[in-house]
Amino acid sequence: MEFAIQKTFSSEEIKRIRKKLNLKQKDFAKLVNVSVKTVEHWESSGGEVKGAGAALLNILRERSWLLEEMEIPEKKMPLRLKYYHDDQLCTIVDVDDRQRQIRIKNYVTDPLFCAFGRNEHPDYKDYEAFLESRCFPSSRDKMKIILKELNLPFYDPFMIIQKTKGRMAEDRFWIQIER
Repeated sequence: MEFAIQKTFSSEEIKRIRKKLNLKQKDFAKLVNVSVKTVEHWESSGGEVKGAGAALLNILRERSWLLEEMEIPEKKMPLRLKYYHDDQLCTIVDVDDRQRQIRIKNYVTDPLFCAFGRNEHPDYKDYEAFLESRCFPSSRDKMKIILKELNLPFYDPFMIIQKTKGRMAEDRFWIQIER
């Protein structure tokens, strides 16, 4: 099998791609998951990229719009939840509890990995249901014992997720909370 990709990129081509993406070296390094020194080396005279790095540069050169899809937006609400599957960020959920508003951004296309499935515009009630889905049900037998083990005074899905990171025994999803 053959693929129509450029096998190596010169230092000039790398600089051109980075500038097309409007990124500084440090931001470009974050995007391609290398050190700033590596980017500096690539862009120095005589530097070049080949192998997996070249394949990634092919994609970024031809599909620069992917940068916008992968970028994590600035946090504009008081609370941010990052919903992960193992180490893969799946969904960001920004929450304003006072206004009862949420905004999401999915970083995966498979609805099984999106925090709200196929729902691209969840409301606050959907958010509350999502929180409950990431902890044990309020009707659980011996709930008071579990709450005592978690050092919680009452059943509150958000407080439970703060303690458990929303981890469930039957899956590999978890939640990181940022205030």
